[in-house]
Amino acid sequence: MFWALNGAAGTPCRASQRHSPATIMLFPASEPVPATRSAPFTGSPWWSGACPGGPRRPRHLESSARANANPSRAGGRLFDESMAPVLPEFDTDRVVAAHRHSEESTEPHAWSGRRNVIGARALIQTLVDSGVDVCFMNPGTSEMHFVHELDAVPQMRGVLALFEGVATGAADGYARMTGRPAAVLLHLGPGLGNGLANLHNARRAHTPVVTIVGAHATYHERCDAPLQSDIEGVARNVSGWYRASASSRDVGRDAAAAVAASLQPPGQVVTLVLPADVSWSEGAAPARPRALPPAQPVDNEAVDQAAAVLTSQEPALLLLGGAGTREPGLRAASRICAATGARMLGEVFPARQARGAGVPRLERLAYLVNAAQSQLQGIRHIVLAGARSPVSFFAYPGQPSDLAPDGASVHTLADGTEDVTATLEALAGRVAPGTAPQLAELAPPGAPAGALDVNTLAAAVGATLPENAIVVDEAQTSSLGLPAATANAARHDWITETGGAIGQGLPTALGAAIAAPDRQVLCVQADGSALYTHQALWTMARERANVTTILVRNDAYVILRLELQRVGAGSADEAGPAAKRMLDLSNPSINHAAIARGFGVDAVRVSTADELVAALRRAYAEPGPHLIEAAVPPLF
Repeated sequence: MFWALNGAAGTPCRASQRHSPATIMLFPASEPVPATRSAPFTGSPWWSGACPGGPRRPRHLESSARANANPSRAGGRLFDESMAPVLPEFDTDRVVAAHRHSEESTEPHAWSGRRNVIGARALIQTLVDSGVDVCFMNPGTSEMHFVHELDAVPQMRGVLALFEGVATGAADGYARMTGRPAAVLLHLGPGLGNGLANLHNARRAHTPVVTIVGAHATYHERCDAPLQSDIEGVARNVSGWYRASASSRDVGRDAAAAVAASLQPPGQVVTLVLPADVSWSEGAAPARPRALPPAQPVDNEAVDQAAAVLTSQEPALLLLGGAGTREPGLRAASRICAATGARMLGEVFPARQARGAGVPRLERLAYLVNAAQSQLQGIRHIVLAGARSPVSFFAYPGQPSDLAPDGASVHTLADGTEDVTATLEALAGRVAPGTAPQLAELAPPGAPAGALDVNTLAAAVGATLPENAIVVDEAQTSSLGLPAATANAARHDWITETGGAIGQGLPTALGAAIAAPDRQVLCVQADGSALYTHQALWTMARERANVTTILVRNDAYVILRLELQRVGAGSADEAGPAAKRMLDLSNPSINHAAIARGFGVDAVRVSTADELVAALRRAYAEPGPHLIEAAVPPLF
């Protein structure tokens, strides 16, 4: 049955009545109909021209010509060329054909027995079937059907965050520990923008994250409502893959493609836009998981070249990143260096590094330019295994950006798109047959006592660290003593701030705890960067996450005091009162323990090393989250 409806602005249009009398289906008359798009009929049809300024083309349904001009970082297209432009005229016959197609289709990507659900349910079920069963979220109106359908797919665990940056950081931490993507659900362009900093860190860590961004209904976008924005423009900063679902029939297929794209080596952030009407419309079906491509074979030519370089008797460095900093890669690298005499370093901020007793020790490239230059002095060959050629974090007057020594040759053994571990093992088999890796012994420092400073802070961490712990390090300048103090502690994993965007520590610790609930998570967190995402404490309390946070309070942006001098602006001591005030957090001083208790987290304040050790031992012995606010004098 077909209705002729008159809109507020006057011209009649035709639409098909679906099984539900409250739903109509609309399709462009002059374009092929790839799938069903439906909208609830409320008596005020969207094609009536009621929106000020007339119809506007939705940003996420731009023509394929524009889509093709935006290549993805992975070498493909950033957008799916099936996104057809929306046109204002509709034809009854085409609506009938589309209706039949939606009822009779036997597309191979549809799971039998679960057809004709709404888009949101198909999306969630496809994610679960594809191995994505945790979704960190801060939803809004456009995402309410997704939220409602969580009860229909109980295998999906929804985790609420109070700020989008917490959700994105938690998804990053979860995937770093599991190797599987988590989903994150955000509200329109502004919500995606709020989560961008930790998506940037995830991109730099090559973490697989499936970002789902709810959008206005397709017909509502032309109205330019207050929350309308260029989602595409925001997403492009961090996404290696992007798609906007054009209809409910596309959602399952798009979700399966998104998960597969996120796992494309070495891992990437992907963005799937879910318009509200696509979410609430029927005609959707879950899709089968996509098969992942096989790992690239070892490049024997690269192995031969690296073997020649490392056995040339010239000073050589094996620089590790990505999978090279996990235990299997470290064991192979240690064998290589033991046999050839080459040095071994890790990248400045590894996504995840295995450390402690029973694991080869790996010193990291220094953050400070002068210190990094000292580490690299005299090196003639740098062999990269999952790492990039070393560069300075920032530009500084009179300092080089490229840190490779003059005259040094840089050789790529394996980049992140290749199997770094298998390549290192192949190289070890070539140059170090029968050579054993050099492993760290268990020899943690003694429990410190007395005054609390960066050294006794580090010793307290090393002395008490539980076996198989996960350490999330965002302590900034207060972390300088941690690597040495924990090198011979119990075996653990170390997570760092790969992209340099602060506010990662607490959310990433939350995600890691949800990924590994049987492991203790220690977050060593600077006070200034904690305030970017301290809302993560509430979610820790709600989820009973086993996270112990040492909140290092020095009441200052200490790193910026150092950088003030390094960029040539002058020393912090010589700065004027206005400049000093921008680097100070002591007026008023912030009570972080009180904030934590307000979020439902057990919290104490300590001022001596003895108190810190006792507080750590108590926190590890009790379930749930704890925060220890430690007063540590600033280094600078």
